[in-house]
Amino acid sequence: MSAHSLKLGLIGAGRIGSLHAQHLTSRIPAADLIMVADAFEEAARQCAERYAIPFATQDFRDVLTRPDIQAVVICSSTDTHAQIIEAAALAGKHIFCEKPIALDLPSIDRALDAVERAGVKLQIGFNRRFDANYRRVRQAVERGEIGRPQLLHLISRDPKPPPIEYIRVSGGLFLDMTIHDFDMARFLVGSEVEEVFVLAGILVDSAIGTVGDVDTAVITVQFTNGVIGTIENSRQAIYGYDQRVELLGSAGAIRTENNYPNTAILSNGRSVQRDLPLHFFVERYAESFLAEMAAFVDTVLHDTPLAVTGHDGRVPVVMALAARKSLAEHRPVRLSEIEQ
Repeated sequence: MSAHSLKLGLIGAGRIGSLHAQHLTSRIPAADLIMVADAFEEAARQCAERYAIPFATQDFRDVLTRPDIQAVVICSSTDTHAQIIEAAALAGKHIFCEKPIALDLPSIDRALDAVERAGVKLQIGFNRRFDANYRRVRQAVERGEIGRPQLLHLISRDPKPPPIEYIRVSGGLFLDMTIHDFDMARFLVGSEVEEVFVLAGILVDSAIGTVGDVDTAVITVQFTNGVIGTIENSRQAIYGYDQRVELLGSAGAIRTENNYPNTAILSNGRSVQRDLPLHFFVERYAESFLAEMAAFVDTVLHDTPLAVTGHDGRVPVVMALAARKSLAEHRPVRLSEIEQ
């Protein structure tokens, strides 16, 4: 595609949809966002007014039937992702879709088959691949700066749990929260995971247990290249959004720290301290959300390879389903068991 700008439609005008709308209309010059759709018509209208988007609608199909729209950005509820991907592919639109594609593999596979048949591009919204900290860790592995990777430790802790109503429909901790860490594990190490083992419990909010989920987990992962990884998740760290990684190799190690609103350190006769980390994902990963969308627009316009493929969107769901099975059966689970 050789056009100078890409005309897009946005489906879903919630928190993440509005963030993408802001970036597409003000920070990505090659993007031209011309329509927004949301099941709540008022949300679509307000988004259109806030970001000067020409058209708003309640029906996502209105976006797909416009011949001038070349690509769509899907930010609707998870249970609609696969359906809209299939419809968008059939309409010949290139697709950016927030994670996960779906909560089950048959739905994911139907969506990916539709994309392949249509010959359109599909990028999944694993934004952390575009974060400067994580990219530097991956770069260290690619350059051989730490030798052969041996041990990976990922920490991901939210400042507070989401509403119970959200947890009930989210797919649970592994498909909603850990899924980012599953993707990061593959991305950072550069190898596939073959086995997972989970220890988890309800240590933050007993109400989470009433809807069949857990809020605290440690997951060990075994990679096909021999690397051993641990992923640590909590729905609540009272000091803020905790996002760190350490990777040990045969010739060294690399680690990242949290991002802060400033670099000031306060020292006095009682303590040395600093302000709390950036509070949550919108603040912490603001630039990575921008970078992933700019990459999608560039990929479509210049027909270059995708940074995050449909396959990259599928594998973390397999890992999440294996984690769920491991917790239920109190044993390590190989990913091949989920694929059977």
